[in-house]
Amino acid sequence: MCVRQVLAVLVLTFLAAPALAAPSAPAFTLKLLDDSGTLDSRAAIGKKILVVRFQASWCKPCAEEAPGLQRIYEKYRTRGVEVVSVQVQDTAADARRFLRQYGATYPAGLDPHLTIANRFGFKGTPYTVVISTKGEMVARMHGRLDEARLMRLLDQLLSPPATKKPPSRLQ
Repeated sequence: MCVRQVLAVLVLTFLAAPALAAPSAPAFTLKLLDDSGTLDSRAAIGKKILVVRFQASWCKPCAEEAPGLQRIYEKYRTRGVEVVSVQVQDTAADARRFLRQYGATYPAGLDPHLTIANRFGFKGTPYTVVISTKGEMVARMHGRLDEARLMRLLDQLLSPPATKKPPSRLQ
């Protein structure tokens, strides 16, 4: 192959590749603590944005931020956003007590051995992942939750894509 052919192949390869696509979120199934069944993340693809919050009953920042997470759930649940809590390294009794204490009404399940969390790159509580309707991880927030930032992101994801208007014809 000559240099021109190699360059042409490289250019075509880069043009065909998606431009910095967000990584795909690992699928997970979570048995809900309220005994209402299970949540399967694959069922949300194409339908809902998922906000997955990894938290624990013993985590002070998680407790401080619990009211904000509940506000986000209440504001966005009717708009196609599902907030789900994955209680890590907790017992069912402690996780239920935590959720009750902070008035959490969003779906929550238990991940005592970090089986789900580790698949998401978990490095400690709190940890929040936003998954688009395409199943892509569009945000990963390690540490404290910036409620305003999360709401801005959700608003962006929920806003319809800008469409180009056809040029108007002059008569």
